[in-house]
Amino acid sequence: MSLPICLTPEDLVAGKVDVAVLGAPVDTSTGHRGAAFGPRALRSDERYLFNNTAELVNASTRVKPFTELTVVDYGDAAVDLWSIENTEGTVGEVVGEVVAAGAVPVIMGGDHSVMVPSVRALAEKYGKEKLAVVHFDAHPDCHEEIYGHAKTHATTIWRLVNELGIPGRNIVQAGIRTPGSPDNQLFNWMRKQGIHTHFMAEIERTGLPAVVDKVIDEATAHAEVVYVSLDIDVVDPAYAPGTGTPEPGGLTSREILTTFRRLCHEMPVAGLDVVEVAPHLDPGYVTAMLARRVILESISGLAMRKAGISSRNYLHPVASGEIPFAFKG
Repeated sequence: MSLPICLTPEDLVAGKVDVAVLGAPVDTSTGHRGAAFGPRALRSDERYLFNNTAELVNASTRVKPFTELTVVDYGDAAVDLWSIENTEGTVGEVVGEVVAAGAVPVIMGGDHSVMVPSVRALAEKYGKEKLAVVHFDAHPDCHEEIYGHAKTHATTIWRLVNELGIPGRNIVQAGIRTPGSPDNQLFNWMRKQGIHTHFMAEIERTGLPAVVDKVIDEATAHAEVVYVSLDIDVVDPAYAPGTGTPEPGGLTSREILTTFRRLCHEMPVAGLDVVEVAPHLDPGYVTAMLARRVILESISGLAMRKAGISSRNYLHPVASGEIPFAFKG
């Protein structure tokens, strides 16, 4: 987004940074390779949509996010191509530097395994009981292991509960719809942990805004800060084909943009990731463009919160048509 670059933790502190965007270019924990090129694709999307960051205005709220907030690019975490364990260590270290500086890390994946070290970094600062995790995904990611491997992009929620000790009641999921999981055993494990899971069937029945209301209420019921995670495959592949595990029947582009602006506005978000963008599967660059716009809407939500806008599901009254656009003469 043509942001200024910070290179060290000292830069983050000296610059009084509010938000630091960083890349985690890893895909060694998945059988579907290519997500490691996600951060590069999200950055290069500027070549197709030129922007002057200082002048950007959120079209729905009329908030200028980069005026309200100091936002920087913090580069990429180092990746060990041969070891997911080593890579988790470096991702957690870089996210921890951002958190220690008092800024909100926005992590561009990479596959969904990056959520574990990122959440760990926040839990170490805020405490596992005080941290909630909101997880938008087509898949529950609650497996104990996949083909004998415990550290994969499909075991993240299991690891949050069993390795990091995040209370199940502090985990909220939405958009689940794959026919592959959860089976009955995993379904019951999720319920026993107290995880709040909202399947696409519920979104079909009640509508997305009602489910987002529930997500916000559940995430903030016991926690003081929230980590929000977006697997881009929660969006229907008609809108986001560039991902390794697409599932038909998902959210639209407009729905995910509105949702993530709301989440970052209406909750005390302390960290965010956007993962599983696979550029080699992305004809027309539409998935990278959408993922980048999700980040922009999320930063807009953070800016709205800092600006003191308090109403739920806020839209600018003129932009939304509540007040006529043209002056009456």
